Amino acid sequence: QVQLVESGGGLVQAGGSLRPSCAASGTIFSINNMGWYRQAPGKQRELVAVITSGGSTNYEDSVKGRFTISRDNAKNTVYLRMNSLNTEDTAVYYCNAEVLTTARGVPGITGRVNAWGQGTQVTVSS
Repeated sequence: QVQLVESGGGLVQAGGSLRPSCAASGTIFSINNMGWYRQAPGKQRELVAVITSGGSTNYEDSVKGRFTISRDNAKNTVYLRMNSLNTEDTAVYYCNAEVLTTARGVPGITGRVNAWGQGTQVTVSS
């Protein structure tokens, strides 16, 4: 089993910064892509940023130059540094990870899981 636990959301004034993090745990062999999505009230969930296991990144256009995604492979953790926040960034932010799993007593990869965190609220006030 794989769990993703997010932390670091909150309430911030426009122009401020936040740095949520997401830690994966469980029977992990390795993690491919890790990403952050967000869902604002009345809107569909959208991809914000993604990072590959090698460190390549991609961003949604509206956050380019303001948000930075990074990861610590040794800790199975992904971060999202968010600067110059505005009210349109208000949403629930979810982390996502493509996890290759293993099992006790079984060598190598035993499965593949597309895991989601529980979500962390980010609210930007004007």
